[in-house]
Amino acid sequence: MNRNPKIDDYIANSAEFAQPILTKLRSLVHQAHPDIEESIKWGMPIFEYKGMLFNMAAFKQHCSFGFWKHKIIKGLDSGEEGMGSFGKIKSMEDLPSDEVMLMLMKEAVELNEKGIKVPKTVKPKTPLIIPDYLIEVLKDNPKAAQTFNDFSPSHKKEYVEWIVEAKREATREKRINQMIEWLLEGKHRNWKYENC
Repeated sequence: MNRNPKIDDYIANSAEFAQPILTKLRSLVHQAHPDIEESIKWGMPIFEYKGMLFNMAAFKQHCSFGFWKHKIIKGLDSGEEGMGSFGKIKSMEDLPSDEVMLMLMKEAVELNEKGIKVPKTVKPKTPLIIPDYLIEVLKDNPKAAQTFNDFSPSHKKEYVEWIVEAKREATREKRINQMIEWLLEGKHRNWKYENC
């Protein structure tokens, strides 16, 4: 078996209630597929085979166990508390039966073997709201306005946020003047940090 001594240490250093839970989960993981490898990432045990599969963690009063592809594994509901796929696990009774766990784990392995990925969620884009006072300033400076309008949405957003974040009116005015100067030179807000 591909057992990592760091996982042994992790379990041994966990709270007493957590040790049998983590040991049981680890044993089931290796029953799901003999080639699953163990490592520590992000401070917790991670199990991989042809990509990420599972993670587990112990806290002061609960444990967690998560499926990397949780969203596309049939029969998994989101845990309502804590991280992981089963919420806060405080005892063995909080886990599904061994048969159910093995079925879910084997499905996760099969997804990795087939190269199936979790579909990316696309966040709806929120429109950029440009304050009226900034629109007026840009109207008075057509060349600066043209440069601003030619920028990508992210560069426009950088300028707008920088202006709007100013707490004092004097700071806002200073930033608007600086913005106009930079726009007339064709520069975006963070031009200083570009690689030359």
